[in-house]
Amino acid sequence: MSDKNICVLEIRDVSSFYGPKQILKNIALDVHGKSVTSLMGPSGCGKSTLIRCINRMNDLVPNFRLEGRISYNGEDLYSRSVDVTELRRDIGMVFQKPNPFPKSIFENIAYGLKVQGSPVSRGDLESAVEDSLRKSALWDEVKDRLHESALSLSGGQQQRLCIARALAVKPRVILFDEPCSALDPIATARIEELIVQLKEKYTILIVTHNMQQAARVSDMTAFLMLGDLIEYGRTSDIFTKPQKKITEEYITGRFG
Repeated sequence: MSDKNICVLEIRDVSSFYGPKQILKNIALDVHGKSVTSLMGPSGCGKSTLIRCINRMNDLVPNFRLEGRISYNGEDLYSRSVDVTELRRDIGMVFQKPNPFPKSIFENIAYGLKVQGSPVSRGDLESAVEDSLRKSALWDEVKDRLHESALSLSGGQQQRLCIARALAVKPRVILFDEPCSALDPIATARIEELIVQLKEKYTILIVTHNMQQAARVSDMTAFLMLGDLIEYGRTSDIFTKPQKKITEEYITGRFG
């Protein structure tokens, strides 16, 4: 069976709450392997909350509560047996704004490998750093600058560095939370091209409020509105023959 036919993430009847305020309402969808799934919708509809539920970042938020079930390769992500550190290694995340550490380019990539606990030789470390930078399409731009500060890079380069940092620990799933919203059009195009390349090896979810971006990079698109999953299907179908009137109104720009 092709990886693309395997359900990697199964989200069932997921509702989430910050204190008494409900954010997500009975969300249900399947995410298949080696594909790009976009979560699309206006600001405040619950997109970022949903992906933060997937790698349990909302655990850090006071008064957060989740109902329903999220399974990763058949295992309940909120089971007491789940090691959250291991989970976040397997399900990496790239944030809206580039957030490199105030360290060298090399040390930004090497950091995750060093804190895993297993001893890593200098040669293996150098090889892993190069491999991650190549996968993030950044190696040729920084190979002679590895010991310079990561903060000296442009915004687009910093975001690709953060992608390389996520790739270094060998995740299987990568979550992108509006990764291009702080970037110029040229840097955005580079990130989008990279996402399309990465789906050959990784399962990718991307939060975006940019409908054109969803159309360009994703295989599947979920449209959320005020915490509800309005429609979920092949991206081509969502944009050319949506099943719900509200979806059509959103993609034609009548609101949002």
